[in-house]
Amino acid sequence: MRSSVFEEITAGVERPQIVRLGPNLFGVVFTLMKMIPARYILRQAVARGDIGPDTLIVETTSGTFGLALAMQTALLRRRLILVSDPVIDDELHRRLTDLGATVEIVRHMAASGGYQGARLERLAEIRAEHEDSFCPEQYANPDNPRSYSLVAELLSEALPQVDLLIGPVGSGGSMCGTASFLRSVSPDLRLIGVDTHRSVLFGQPDGARSLRGLGNSLIPPNLDHTAFDQVHWCSAGQAYRATRKLHREHAVFQGPTSGAAFLVAERAAMTNPDAVTVVMLPDQGYRYQSTVYDDRWLAEQGHLADSTEDRPVETSHPLAKHAEWSWFNWGRRSLHEVLEHRGTASVAAR
Repeated sequence: MRSSVFEEITAGVERPQIVRLGPNLFGVVFTLMKMIPARYILRQAVARGDIGPDTLIVETTSGTFGLALAMQTALLRRRLILVSDPVIDDELHRRLTDLGATVEIVRHMAASGGYQGARLERLAEIRAEHEDSFCPEQYANPDNPRSYSLVAELLSEALPQVDLLIGPVGSGGSMCGTASFLRSVSPDLRLIGVDTHRSVLFGQPDGARSLRGLGNSLIPPNLDHTAFDQVHWCSAGQAYRATRKLHREHAVFQGPTSGAAFLVAERAAMTNPDAVTVVMLPDQGYRYQSTVYDDRWLAEQGHLADSTEDRPVETSHPLAKHAEWSWFNWGRRSLHEVLEHRGTASVAAR
């Protein structure tokens, strides 16, 4: 009886609320968005026999996918090792270990791929040491984007149509998966991805990033570049201020990845008044109460002052000079196609 009760709790956690944020803007508000792929991937693996009674589950993560896995493996009574890096926050680390997970921290960056590359190297070592192991592989496992059929179904039930879908990009699963299912009934759906500067996902060179939860140092196989019509890059300060605005004006208490997405979506909805616009808002803001929701911390970090850029500036190419908030007309092209045409005029989105 106890197990079935907690299964219902995780099922409730993965189901988002759809709320109105403006005349033509709707938010998909998650408690823990990564519960959707974590729950689906593990259940599918158990059904296939990939996870047995003694199987060790191991994954690389510094964020909420690890939390979702820890919750599910606690219910499945399976061992879990998470490979992370020094950016993991103390509150999350404590919660993971309290759920029974072992958290390994890599201390040095790899020659290629930074901390993400180092984490993947350690992950491979752990799997080589354990014959019976399973890795959810959120970046490459096709069950990640498949799991978001749940979100597409909820949107189809709640709204007569979706014209614009906007959200942050990390593994590629949520945006590519949701858009793929929605386009099966609405092929003209436009998809706008939100990234941050010095993320390699859409062609920028890798570098230090203060805005966590979106972006990446490696290209995930689950990221389908040809799905995107536009890409926006925003700074940490822009995302933090939008996070606070989302809370102040709509009482939606989310983290900075949601703020970044809301920044882009609010502008898109305003400039496309006839389009039904939906924005993905991944996770709640409790982990950020001493940072993003603290004015003194924002001031110390130089993020409290209003930005001089209240609208995105179009860039000619991902490798061109970028404003604090930039956008590029991706045009549903592959990464190779975009980078190959550096300096040429962007094509119109299909």
